[in-house]
Amino acid sequence: MTGTPPADLWFTRCPVPTATGIAADQGWLAAEFAADGIAVRSLQDAGPGPDRGEHFRHRLPTLVREGGNVPALWARSTGAPTRLVGLTWFEERQVVLARPGAGLHGPHDLKGRRLAVPRRAIEIDFWRAMALRGFDGALRQAGLTLADAELVDLDGDALPGQWEAELAALRDGRVDAVYTKGSVAVETAARYGAEVAIDLDALPDRRWRVNNGTPRPITVDQRLLDEHPDLVVRFLAVLLGAADWARDHPADLARILADETGSGAEGVARAYGDGFHRELHAALDDDRLDLLAGQEEFLRRHGFHDAPVDVSAWADPAPLTAARDLVPRLAFVAQEHP
Repeated sequence: MTGTPPADLWFTRCPVPTATGIAADQGWLAAEFAADGIAVRSLQDAGPGPDRGEHFRHRLPTLVREGGNVPALWARSTGAPTRLVGLTWFEERQVVLARPGAGLHGPHDLKGRRLAVPRRAIEIDFWRAMALRGFDGALRQAGLTLADAELVDLDGDALPGQWEAELAALRDGRVDAVYTKGSVAVETAARYGAEVAIDLDALPDRRWRVNNGTPRPITVDQRLLDEHPDLVVRFLAVLLGAADWARDHPADLARILADETGSGAEGVARAYGDGFHRELHAALDDDRLDLLAGQEEFLRRHGFHDAPVDVSAWADPAPLTAARDLVPRLAFVAQEHP
């Protein structure tokens, strides 16, 4: 460590299954740094202070982010001095939805169909990126491309809430297929009477399941890593310990995921299915890095960021390696496994 420790460590996560969300819920992040006099604070819960837009821009020096790769790659491309210190892979029930009786039964049936592609008035439109990437994966599984379907632009802000504008367009017959993912989408799709036409999670080639959350990056500011590498290592150790805990506590995890995602118990159960409690560990293996590099190329090709991001150069595996050695010494881990 160099210099005076920061007064605050900030964290941010998407409303999806993350080890960060678990650790925050259980109070483990706050407890880990309390003796150092460092307050661990959630960007989502912040009052006056850092702009919540830092969740996307990541220009806050003491911020640790576990969230979608579309904003993370965009931030890096636009000059944010971040480093990639972990990647998770959590299947989030990515599906293509259709109206009942529409004759959509597999990826090959998307040829010539009208596919919903939302636009939202936000700095980095990850909703649009998710839809394009989801349809791209399904089409490529069938030997097709996005050019083989009709992409229909929708105003994603036309209705409040997640997936509402897309599913309303499906119900009204303005589009033939909608991409969704996650537990909130399960409940919203049921309200609109949409049915699953393609289960993207079931596609055998993981390349076609890559999207905003698969793989999901953990990123930190280079300055935090340079000046206080021990804090980064300890933070990551808590996340690894939280993932270990989740593996042994599926019922508790389901409750936390309902709170984190804003969905009900049924949505969590239907979205994440069997084994979801074993999928929250971070890694930086070559497979995940290669999949993220493919996502970077896709996003750049479709105009979501301009400057290339060299994923291998962006990644720093040292903190995660050191964190693994620290996990058994964490207080909550030792209490769980005396």
